[in-house]
Amino acid sequence: MSNPGRTWWGSRFLAALEGFTDSGRLQRGRGYSSDNRILEFAIADGLVTATVRGNVNPYYGVYKEPKYKTRIQMTPLAKDEWASAIARIGSRADLVARLLMNQMPDDIESAFAGTGKARVTTKSLLPRNRQDFKLTDCSCPDYANPCKHIAGVYYRLARQLDQDPFLLLELRGLGREQLRAALSKTPLGHALHGLADTAKPEPVATESYFTRPEPASASPDYHAFWHGTKRLPRELPAMRPAEVPAILIRKGGDYPPFWDKDASFVALMEELYLRVREKNKTLL
Repeated sequence: MSNPGRTWWGSRFLAALEGFTDSGRLQRGRGYSSDNRILEFAIADGLVTATVRGNVNPYYGVYKEPKYKTRIQMTPLAKDEWASAIARIGSRADLVARLLMNQMPDDIESAFAGTGKARVTTKSLLPRNRQDFKLTDCSCPDYANPCKHIAGVYYRLARQLDQDPFLLLELRGLGREQLRAALSKTPLGHALHGLADTAKPEPVATESYFTRPEPASASPDYHAFWHGTKRLPRELPAMRPAEVPAILIRKGGDYPPFWDKDASFVALMEELYLRVREKNKTLL
């Protein structure tokens, strides 16, 4: 089984747990994240529920192998906080394009927290401390919260986040389809939504294979055509080197379900494509 926290968001997610849990329970919790320990695991409406197999411990009066019920729930963002964050995301084409392609942008947190008057919310998408969790509960007799069973479920959740970062949005109160629907209503999202839609359009009957010219509604403004209505910016952003698109592979994420290695599957395939392109460059 792969280690949790292989992605930057998974690592940040684990850092929050490590900030308010003692090292001993964290170490034991890793052993409780396996399928042998977690018998049931489900996520519904932002609530994580699990059944964890415990140990016989006569010291606590446990003489039969127990099964503990564990729950974890993050503090959801309010509707106005989500509206403000989506408005900021919708104003940036890079964020909208990556989210519509089922990718988590590296600077997604910038849409949830600004500076000064531009600040959206005091919360963040990723958890930072104990206050970002509305509920951590376990039926075991351990007085500590989180206990090793909660830590084990948390590690399992971090592993799920590595494969599906949009699960983090659901834990904060907004599902994947709700996000896509909200983004598609923004001007940029409406323009890019059709590009990310993989559904094939139905064929439409036409009288001609060629586009027929239509008469102009007004005489063209040749001065505006050649000189433009706005001045070009004095400074242009630095151009990034060309990347291999690999759209289908990127949509699967860095760690798709079949990939159990610690290295990113997307990064590995990018390197493969680049090698193939460089190797055959002389043949083109």
